[in-house]
Amino acid sequence: MKTRAEIYANEAADLLRTVTMYPGLSEQQLLCFHPGKEDIAKALLSHLERQGRIFQADSDGFFLTGQTPKTDWTLVRAVWVLLDFIQQVDYHAPADFPVKLVFFADGELYEVACVTAGQEALVCHALRNNKGGSRRIMLVDTPAQIAKIDCPGVSGFCTVDANGQTNYFKKAGGT
Repeated sequence: MKTRAEIYANEAADLLRTVTMYPGLSEQQLLCFHPGKEDIAKALLSHLERQGRIFQADSDGFFLTGQTPKTDWTLVRAVWVLLDFIQQVDYHAPADFPVKLVFFADGELYEVACVTAGQEALVCHALRNNKGGSRRIMLVDTPAQIAKIDCPGVSGFCTVDANGQTNYFKKAGGT
């Protein structure tokens, strides 16, 4: 017979991995990584806090103990995009500018690139090649930026508000 620790070891390790890769995520986001197991994930978060392995900062984000509680809000917004696909995701990881994270879903590679207002040309230049054939989701601050973005592999655009509400857009003409 398996002990409780053996049963939940994988979920706890996965939560720690997620907090490590994406410091500053809210409890709501962390629970979304475990669809159908939210109650278990919530209990494990509390358990990991009591053990002193993670802590919740004033910003409501979770961090590993010993880590400076500095939240990358652009990454937090990009994770909301990832969570819209989480049921189909096989692998995900943070990435470097301008791509904030990458994930594999349904056999396709996706990149979530963040485009801060005023940096459209810089990001387009940085993404001018798409040799890997990834599908790019461009996370913009406002829909008005979409007209200024022209780079290969763009599947769509989105905005994410402070509550995690994600709105998706396509350019007229199908890009």
